[in-house]
Formats: sequence, structure tokens, C-alpha cells
Amino acid sequence: MTRKSWLLFAALSVIWGLPYFMIRVALRQIDPGTLILFRTLPAALLIVPWAIATGRLTPIFAKFKWVLIYTVIEFGIPWLMMTTAEKHITSSLTALLVGSVPLLAALLYRFTVVHEPFGPRRTIGLFLGAVGVALVVGLSVSGSSWIGVLLMVGCVVGYTLGPLIISLKLADLPGPGVVGASVGLVALAYLPWGATHLPAHLSFNVIAAVACLSFICTAAGFLIFFALIVEIGPARTTLVTYINPAVAVLLGVVFLSEPFTIGIAIGFPLIILGSIMATGRSPGSLDEVSAKRSAEIRRSGNQ
Repeated sequence: MTRKSWLLFAALSVIWGLPYFMIRVALRQIDPGTLILFRTLPAALLIVPWAIATGRLTPIFAKFKWVLIYTVIEFGIPWLMMTTAEKHITSSLTALLVGSVPLLAALLYRFTVVHEPFGPRRTIGLFLGAVGVALVVGLSVSGSSWIGVLLMVGCVVGYTLGPLIISLKLADLPGPGVVGASVGLVALAYLPWGATHLPAHLSFNVIAAVACLSFICTAAGFLIFFALIVEIGPARTTLVTYINPAVAVLLGVVFLSEPFTIGIAIGFPLIILGSIMATGRSPGSLDEVSAKRSAEIRRSGNQ
């Protein structure tokens, strides 16, 4: 990875450790559907005019079908699932379940796109990661919390497919155009619900949480996300989930008094270790192919 890649990776790892905490705070006064509208509309109003003015929105219409598919899979459905899940489980557990994305990515990308060797190291990594997820869930969840866990399964699937779509179908499009169109489409989709389910009162803390979700976690975060996928490929980009759960757990324990369970203490390190082993880059991998394709795109753009 280049210096630019490391900077993008570090920024995204921290920025995407914030949403779980911010969502938990916002849900005190805002329902899930309205919160998604509040998260996407300001971001769209910020990004879309800039993308239009700089000519970065027009190219997306050539692949609008894939932009729409990406929007539904990465934003529209997973965000509703995750936001609703946080009404049943802690922000810490939500983040840790998202930490299983690299494990699913390793399996999905291996068997559906690039048939690269899948040796003992990756097999052991998948096993350790699966044990880690089982410990986190089994020792941290009870009763109605399983509703939140099931919702997070759908969210994890969406978060796994999103980078793959960007890498294979949208890598040649300008990031601001795709992100602006996506958050704009989601805002339009949730506008009828949000407009009829407005909260009666918003405290300063909730307003601040929504602003952070919209401008930092969504607008800035997804622009960095898109740029990072172009730089290093989809599977390696999902490795930000090594760090952002730690940020989320720290915020949840310190500021929301969420429990630091035995399952988290034992399972989280296993998820990290398993993901590292399962997603190692190798010649001919999807990330290798993505990196070469991105380099070709950049070179052709400079000619």
C-alpha cells in the first residue's frame, strides 16, 4: 500500500467507528426511517451540487442501473437494518458484527469472482473468525436481542457486496458522482416516511449526532471509501472493519455505559486475526485484478 492508501485507510477506519455511537444517540428521539433521511439529505445537498458543478455527476448515467443496484445494496437496505438493529442490541455489538464483513468477503470473492488458491492459512483464518463471531454473539446476546443480530446479518451481506460492485462495475466513474447520486436516491426514497414521522423535539446532542452522521460519516466517509477501493481493491478495503469496531466499542463503553462482555474480550481478537489470515492478498486475487484495472483507468485518464 502507498502512503496515500494508508492515509485514506486510517481516516476511514476512525470515521466509520463513529456511526454506531451516533446512531444510538440519535435513536433516542428519531425513528430509524427518519434518521436515514436526516443522514442522507444534508449529505446529498452538499455533494450533488459540487458533483454537478465539476462534471462528476453526468458520467454516472451511463451506468445508472449499477449505481441504483449499488445504492440499494450498500445504503438503502443495510442502513435501515443496522439502524433498526440498534434498537435491540448495543452499538458495540453492532460494530463487532460488521467486523465479520472481511470473512464473508473472503468467501464470496473466492467462489464467485476470482478463483484464487484458498490454502490452509485462509481456511484457518475463516475458522478463527467464525469462532470469534460465535463467541461475541453467544456470550453477548439474549432474548429479543436476536432480532438485532438477524438484521445485522442482512447488513453485513450488503456491506460485503457493495465494494464488489464498485470494483467490478463502477471503478471508472468519479467517486463524488456515485456517492452524491446514491445518498440523493436514498434521501428521496425515505422522504415520504421521514416527512410524516418528524420528531416533536430534538436535543442538542441528537442534532450534533445527526450532523456527524451526515457530513462526516456519510459525505466524507463514502468519498474516502470510494477512493480507497480504487486504490487497493474491495476485499482489502473491508479491512477497515478491523479498527472501526474498536473505536465503536470504546465510545459505547465510555459514553453509553455499554457492557464490555467476555464475548467481546475473547471474540473480537479472534475476528481480527481470522480476517487478517483469510483476506491476505495473493497474485491473481480480486484485489490484484482491481489494482491493475484502476491503474489502467488512471493512466488512460492522463493520456
